[in-house]
Amino acid sequence: MDQISIQKGRIVTLEEGNGLEKIIDKVQAPVAAVVVMACNRANYLERALKSILKHQSSVPSKYPLFVSQDGEDPDVKSKALSYNQLTYMQHLDHEPVHTERPEEMIVYYKIARHYKWALDQLFYKHNFSRVIILEDDMEISPDFFDYFEAAVALLESDKSIMAVSSWNDNGQKQFVQDPYMLYRSDFFPGLGWMLAKSTWDELSPKWPKAYWDDWLRLKETHKGRQFIRPEVCRTYNFGEHGSSLGQYFKQYLEPIKLNGVQVDWKSMDLNYLMEDKYVKHFADMVKNARPVCGTDDVLKECNIDCDVRIQYKDETDFEHIARQFGIFEEWKDGVPRTAYKGVVVFRYRSPKRVFLFGPESLQHLGI
Repeated sequence: MDQISIQKGRIVTLEEGNGLEKIIDKVQAPVAAVVVMACNRANYLERALKSILKHQSSVPSKYPLFVSQDGEDPDVKSKALSYNQLTYMQHLDHEPVHTERPEEMIVYYKIARHYKWALDQLFYKHNFSRVIILEDDMEISPDFFDYFEAAVALLESDKSIMAVSSWNDNGQKQFVQDPYMLYRSDFFPGLGWMLAKSTWDELSPKWPKAYWDDWLRLKETHKGRQFIRPEVCRTYNFGEHGSSLGQYFKQYLEPIKLNGVQVDWKSMDLNYLMEDKYVKHFADMVKNARPVCGTDDVLKECNIDCDVRIQYKDETDFEHIARQFGIFEEWKDGVPRTAYKGVVVFRYRSPKRVFLFGPESLQHLGI
């Protein structure tokens, strides 16, 4: 059992069995705790931690690092405890899992339990104001921490923002270009995201038994709030083997572009992402795009000379169009992945953008 005590404004963590003492300087309030969710993939965890520590080493007091392990895999525990730059937490849950349907996989129920336990620990036991959630199969970009620090002001001042993510589902190399571009989205991206304690206060009591990420994508959960996401991903998911059995990996995850540009986020004005300004900001981009009927013109002209917009009639029509471009076809609770007001935006083999918009999108944008 871990022993944790508060001494003179510092958290001192003693790990039983190895005498390891780790100190987190609490003089400066941290920007956010960073937790890596792990279970039984020690080799993945090592790769993830090397990437995180490479960029966290210059800002350790701003981003105290935790590993939360679900279960008792000895290799994962040993690997986590071999790093003195982090705090190790272990979730031991021996309660039997009762799935709601016989064909369901138990692992999704266990993952949901682990997430709730870990976030309760960080927000309520350690009393952090914000937490960045990573998984053991992720690498991060050089500007990962600066990106999240810049986004704190948005998260704190604009309550229409539910969380900030480092991920773009359509972030494959052929669909992105601008490392400075951020968007609002009605679709929760996950895969490296920051949550504030005030939001967790709301979510924790009603956390679902399973499929927590899809639960966050339900309208009844996010209640019209949105998520900040980058055009170019700040995380890379290398987890070909895991609970989802490699679903989507070759097509959607392996080709993701991880940002390699050291963006000076401190000098960036992100006020355009505030709710009252963003609708007009985004509407202007869509309004200035050339209307195109169907995908033929775009597919024929690989190097389009201006932004274009294509209307889809319904979910089936969207899936047909998305399939031709190769972007995500999936919807959740009436919202396509990455969409804002029903609009999905991506680059197509050029710096110019394609906007796929729904039958009510222009009305919602005031166009």
